[in-house]
Amino acid sequence: MIQPRLIVGLGNPGADYEATRHNVGFWFVDRLARQLGLSLSPQPKFFGNAGRQGDLWLLEPSTFMNRSGQSVGALARFYKITPAEILVVHDDLDLPPGGIRLKQGGSNGGHNGLKDIQSALSTPDFWRLRLGIGHPRSLNLSQPVVDFVLHRPRVEEQVEIDRALDRCLKAWPYLAAGNYPVAQQQLHGKAVPAQQGKNT
Repeated sequence: MIQPRLIVGLGNPGADYEATRHNVGFWFVDRLARQLGLSLSPQPKFFGNAGRQGDLWLLEPSTFMNRSGQSVGALARFYKITPAEILVVHDDLDLPPGGIRLKQGGSNGGHNGLKDIQSALSTPDFWRLRLGIGHPRSLNLSQPVVDFVLHRPRVEEQVEIDRALDRCLKAWPYLAAGNYPVAQQQLHGKAVPAQQGKNT
């Protein structure tokens, strides 16, 4: 098993974007940092905020989404971190709010952050933790996609996204060990809907 050495949360820097759907990756890394007792600080040579615990780095690029590869590539090259040792956490339009998928490689699905990282690493073979935010069409919204990802989730969507983040943090010991098959079993299972969870 190959343990991850770099966990990257994708998002856009600044207060204007902090609570928007596109920043789900930042939300995960912020929560993981708190769970690990780790603080992130500006690292200009890596174009982002980063923190380290042993051999593990947490990174939030401050380059804006479509230049995420500049940050990831800089840190990975400096510490000789291979693509197989990188886990990128990002929002996903193809999954409903609260949906989770863990995979290695594959298409970038039109996600600009993934596209730039793929270009910077010259390979798509890094791990991705895909966190669903839904799609405006599937959620019966008329917003253009660009507008949708740069707005806050609706209350009911935020509840499901928060529950997904909690599930990912519970699976962290398996992710940290590089035991991706067991992490996938935990994360890909169907979550209990919020309403049902309250009644049980």
